[in-house]
Amino acid sequence: MSTEPSSVEQDAERLFRMLFEVVQGGEKQLEALLTRHGLTTPQFYVLNTLQESSGRLSIGSIARRHGLTHATMTGLIKRMEQMNPPLVQREASVADRRSVFVLLTSAGYARFQGVQEALLAQVKLIFSLLPGDERQKLLADLERYISMFNLVMGSANGKPG
Repeated sequence: MSTEPSSVEQDAERLFRMLFEVVQGGEKQLEALLTRHGLTTPQFYVLNTLQESSGRLSIGSIARRHGLTHATMTGLIKRMEQMNPPLVQREASVADRRSVFVLLTSAGYARFQGVQEALLAQVKLIFSLLPGDERQKLLADLERYISMFNLVMGSANGKPG
């Protein structure tokens, strides 16, 4: 039985379909999980951004990181602040009264951690189906692909890889 080698074009199309399926499936799973935790996707991303920033960031900084207007982010933060219990709280800047900081509350951190733990449990379940050597190969291959992607796309965008 002879199998013909696949072309780069065929392999690229296959990888694209697989990545699209992973992203699409991940988005559906994330949305369902967030709904169970009483969050929207933008709210979760704000909690993630705050958690990565030691729990405190200006509204403007959060808006820029998410490609949203200041007004849109202000509305989003206001809704998160009005939740029971509040996930965030606003604090006026001492240095510049026009600037407002958003602080992650303990309830916001707990809600974020609950989602993170549930997401990690899903990954662990999938990984438990693979022998250790296959998991390591999969991770190494993904790391290699990401490195090449960043190198090529970074240089394609005029940025160092």
